[in-house]
Amino acid sequence: MKKGLKFFLIHFFVTVFFVLAAVSYFHPVLQGKVIYQHDIAQYTGMAKEQNDFRKRTDTEPYWTNSAFGGMPTYQLGANYPHNYIKQLDRTLRFLPRPADYLFLYLIGFYILLCCLKVDYRLAIVGALAFGFSTYLIIIIGAGHNAKAHALGYLPLLLAGIVLVFRKKYLWGFLLTAIAMALEIVANHYQMTYYFMLLVLVLGIVYLIDAIKRKELKHFFTSVGLLLVAVLLGIATNATGLMATKEYADWSTRGKSELTINPDGSPKNNTGGLSKEYITQWSYGITESLNLFVPRLFGGASQENLGEESKSFNYLVDKGLPRSSALDFVSGIPLYWGKQPGVSGPAYIGAIIFFLFALGLFLVKGKHKWWLLFGTLMSLILSWGKNLSILTDFMIDYFPLYDKFRAVSSIQVILELCVPILAILAIKKLFKDKVPQADKINALKYASATVLGLGVLLFVFKGTFSFVGAADANLRMTGLEELPEMLRLDRKAVYTSDLLRSLGFVLATAVLLWFYLRGKVKTNMVVIVLGAMIVFDLVGVNLRYVNADNFVSKRRMLEPFQKTAADQMILKDEGQFRVFDQTDGFDSAKTAYFHNAITGYHAAKPAGMQDLFEFHVYKGNLSVFNMLNVKYLVREDEEGNKFPIENPNANGNAWFVEKLVQVTTADEEIKALDSLDTKRVAVVNTEKFKNINRYDYKVDSLAAIRLTDYEPNHLTYTATNANAGVAVFSEMYYANGWNAYIDGELKEHFKVNYVLRALKVPEGEHTIEFKFEPAVVEQGSSVTLASTILLGLVLLGGIGFSFWKNKKQEKS
Repeated sequence: MKKGLKFFLIHFFVTVFFVLAAVSYFHPVLQGKVIYQHDIAQYTGMAKEQNDFRKRTDTEPYWTNSAFGGMPTYQLGANYPHNYIKQLDRTLRFLPRPADYLFLYLIGFYILLCCLKVDYRLAIVGALAFGFSTYLIIIIGAGHNAKAHALGYLPLLLAGIVLVFRKKYLWGFLLTAIAMALEIVANHYQMTYYFMLLVLVLGIVYLIDAIKRKELKHFFTSVGLLLVAVLLGIATNATGLMATKEYADWSTRGKSELTINPDGSPKNNTGGLSKEYITQWSYGITESLNLFVPRLFGGASQENLGEESKSFNYLVDKGLPRSSALDFVSGIPLYWGKQPGVSGPAYIGAIIFFLFALGLFLVKGKHKWWLLFGTLMSLILSWGKNLSILTDFMIDYFPLYDKFRAVSSIQVILELCVPILAILAIKKLFKDKVPQADKINALKYASATVLGLGVLLFVFKGTFSFVGAADANLRMTGLEELPEMLRLDRKAVYTSDLLRSLGFVLATAVLLWFYLRGKVKTNMVVIVLGAMIVFDLVGVNLRYVNADNFVSKRRMLEPFQKTAADQMILKDEGQFRVFDQTDGFDSAKTAYFHNAITGYHAAKPAGMQDLFEFHVYKGNLSVFNMLNVKYLVREDEEGNKFPIENPNANGNAWFVEKLVQVTTADEEIKALDSLDTKRVAVVNTEKFKNINRYDYKVDSLAAIRLTDYEPNHLTYTATNANAGVAVFSEMYYANGWNAYIDGELKEHFKVNYVLRALKVPEGEHTIEFKFEPAVVEQGSSVTLASTILLGLVLLGGIGFSFWKNKKQEKS
């Protein structure tokens, strides 16, 4: 009883400590402030219509017309029936955002280390090292909430796997199933996919170990249990997964129907994302050393250099007011690596880097090998196009690898593995059973390796150019010597951060040396080590995510302000679309106030993406007309936005006189070059073989009018003296949209590459389009059944545990 109480109290106070740590770092949340996150501001714009509908009707639309001409909301925070795992997730994330994500980092990693039989004191140190790893903090600042959310549950998932292989079958199964369910609900499948690559490495290492130990039965039993647990966890999220798969095939992540590029040249890749897009963010090989030295390659694309910089002094000397010079250097492009831009380095901490090296020399057995190989796999694959032979192989032949962009983000696996081995190294150092000579030699080798690496970076400093890709643009300001001053500043932070990292390594080596000589006690080592790790990491993190990133809650709830152009357009109460030419394709600002053909999403509707590349960028007005773009927004010479009304917009729906037959997607999209979309529509008869009439009579009285609008339910009245074909300025999405004429379900088809069309009989009729996705109903049944099964297994496990404990007490 006393043992159980002590166990509870230790973990309870550790949890309280993590709550305090998370809230302390993001302390502005205590004042009611929220962190400003660019991606979340864009998400708010994308989800505005959905959220307004939900608030007004207390139901889900599952479709929005406000962005990209129309798309499902499956990847915009849609809520599904019976998603009780999501409710569990919200309970676990009880702290205000973003402190909730940091808390998940900390508590998840702590549980993982405890499952690896690490003492709770060292587990706290490891959790702090993982939680405050710079990349994990930076993604929160950038607004990559789904990524942070998913990374928070990865340690829990790994903990469940470890428990099963430790023959803790019941609790390992339950933890794996629940953690997998939570991982999927976090909705960042790229992180989950990368983690599964690590599990593959772990499985191979464990298999080899099982063969050596002649424990193949245990190995395959564990694998079988884990497969069932993972499948059960996945099944509890069936609705979201099935809906996402359905949408992904329709998006830029799916297979393209086109075999040509906009210039007519053959399209090399039709299976999803292009190699160029996938590898656009690829870590430089040498740049990877910023895991050890944070600003080795400048740090972030916008760094605050302050008044001590060469750039600041140069600007002041050139006559700029000090305030203007300070503003300029507060966001100067210090990064000079190969990536298009970064929010900061993937710094894991000099101390953790050193302890990882110590683990390579000191830790023995399977844990070292899967952690080492997982780290190497993560590092090498993060190089992307800088190691194109391997990357091209993975894209071409490895299942699903081509579905995800920004391969540099696979370094999250390294961020997970390195602190585990680092803490296992300290655990080994504290063990009496390990010979003293082995400990001393390992410390010597690790110190020589890491300090030697630092010396080499000093020696070869002169071989780096310190020139950024955009430096030439700075000369356009008329300040000819500014690029050279910036280059000197990059050299300065290279040196200062290198000395900083070496200082932490040397201090850690000395601390451990004194411990091995009996001069320092174990508890003191843990306390000092933990304090130095936090000081190291938090010191770097505050350069990129700090109190200055926080704003009032209202600013994030209402991230966009109406311009004069928006106010003028909003006076028009009709249903139409707006194209703001000043914002480009990747902005959700227009979608916040109007229905737009643009938006902000990692998986855009493929059809709209193709229309932009083939027609919109070329200014094809007939395409604007068929999309019912009634207003275009431009800027005057002073930067003020103003709307231009398009009098030729086709409206919400219209009857056409002719259908033009084509047999390929290439022909269909090219036909829009010169198509009079008001009179003629183009249809792919290979896809819609039941089209048997192509000419129609449309008199001057024929009309269709939109009478009622909801994002998921459109109602029209149609009048036509003759049978005809109506075209609707709405995106065609076969998996959910149903057409009804006078309440009777009718088949509709796609025209003009992206739009809906419907055969309408003569006379007056009521036409309805309803979004009724079968995937939600089907997925919800699977979700409910799986959740009930998981709940029963959990209750059975708890009951069995109590019964077993009672039995042991009696015996």
